[in-house]
Amino acid sequence: MLAKILSVAHFGLKTIPVEVEVNVATIGFPSFSIIGLPNKEIEEAKERVKTALANSGFAFPTAKIVVNLAPADIPKEGSHYDLPIALGILHSIGAVVLPKEPSFYYGELSLDGSLRHSKGVFLLGLAAKEEKIKNIFVPSLSANEAVVIKGINVFPVNSLKQLINHINGLDVIQKLEKIEAEEILEEVPVDFDFEEILGQEQAKRALEIAASGGHNLFMMGPPGSGKTMLARALPGILPPLNEEESLEVTKIYSLTGNIPPGGSLIKVRPFRSAHHTTSRVGLIGGGSDPHPGEISLAHHGVLFLDELPEFPRSSLEALRQPMEDGTINISRSAGSSSFPAQFMLVAAANPCPCGYLGEPKRECKCSSRQVLRYQSRLSGPLMDRIDLHLNVPAVETEKLIRPSGNQTAGDSSKIIRERVLKARMIQNKRFAGLGIQVNAKMRNKEVKKFCPLSPPVQLILKQAINSFRLSARAYFRVIKVSRTIADLEDKKDIEPQHVAEALQYRAKVDE
Repeated sequence: MLAKILSVAHFGLKTIPVEVEVNVATIGFPSFSIIGLPNKEIEEAKERVKTALANSGFAFPTAKIVVNLAPADIPKEGSHYDLPIALGILHSIGAVVLPKEPSFYYGELSLDGSLRHSKGVFLLGLAAKEEKIKNIFVPSLSANEAVVIKGINVFPVNSLKQLINHINGLDVIQKLEKIEAEEILEEVPVDFDFEEILGQEQAKRALEIAASGGHNLFMMGPPGSGKTMLARALPGILPPLNEEESLEVTKIYSLTGNIPPGGSLIKVRPFRSAHHTTSRVGLIGGGSDPHPGEISLAHHGVLFLDELPEFPRSSLEALRQPMEDGTINISRSAGSSSFPAQFMLVAAANPCPCGYLGEPKRECKCSSRQVLRYQSRLSGPLMDRIDLHLNVPAVETEKLIRPSGNQTAGDSSKIIRERVLKARMIQNKRFAGLGIQVNAKMRNKEVKKFCPLSPPVQLILKQAINSFRLSARAYFRVIKVSRTIADLEDKKDIEPQHVAEALQYRAKVDE
């Protein structure tokens, strides 16, 4: 007897409906085979399904079982086919009669018949809405991912036995109530508050500018100067994701299994910190079946790369295209996948291998050749794509050690965040309908439209091009940073002092 169950396959961020065809025949030798380009995870489903059926009180048929995942020309991966395969077998032996109304079934089975947390449920919900399939049956631990999607019914399933009883009308599973995206609140994870950071006023100002305009930032300084602390304080001043951004980030996190059991829509901007031993595929994305890398996991958020010169040169150079385009395209023989990668790059580095080049109180032990080799790991084209370049010196002793009660803290993250939000609101109003959220993403035509330059400003920029040897790309980036500084002051036009401050950060490249 033949059964057909609906499920899906994920190829990158594309979700394709898959028909799981299960045929149980009494003719032929007993066997269990899965065809339709399955990977190792799906091949192992045979043992999981067989044991789960037995432990759920169902007799596994002694027959020739063939499972076909159609269309057969698309590679399939993942353990979520367990549930539709088990349902197809039970329908074929008459243990359950599936309803005529089409539904999606999705989930990995444990050996005891319960359903495990399965990644990709949010993408399944979006596919169901697009295909006009009203009902989806998913593991209860993963059901909250899809509960924010309108137009579908989400049924949380605890076990195979529970689902069979539901279909047979013995124990009805109640669908989850819809949750509006606005009702989901998440606290911003903050490792450090800005008022906890002693000194480094210029660095904190640069981070405020970067957060306000979505600009890339590079910090260079000796060990212990606070570069990592500054970077980890950044999430505390970033605005929350809007609804469109939240959906995009949630799709990526659902695909990669980064939404924890019971989790739902992601509302906090991602902060990803990649170690310098991360492979190129881990950083950029890829693999035989393309998966997102750290740059996509940092979409609409921050990618922090500490010890930047320690990363492989090939990995750093691969950052250039997604930093410019906001997407990463990965082509394989089976097809191509495109992942979004609109991230803020925050990078940190020491000035030399020992870290103390130019420090008045510590002697640098590196030779000039070692310093040159170390600094040459960062190519000009990569550094040209970073808007703000900052020297972070060691904290002065007077600021580090103060008598009790004489601590003069700077603005807190909460106060700075309010200024950032105000600047972002100005930008949202400016770019309404253009698909641009922040100043850093302006193209040259938007720069010319929204950043008119007065003669005094033009004179400063002309002098800067010659003095700092700015490339055309760097020239436009200086204007974008100037626009952000003007927004922080709620100024309509870019003024000379705004350009002067922007150039102050850009000049670090040539020092």
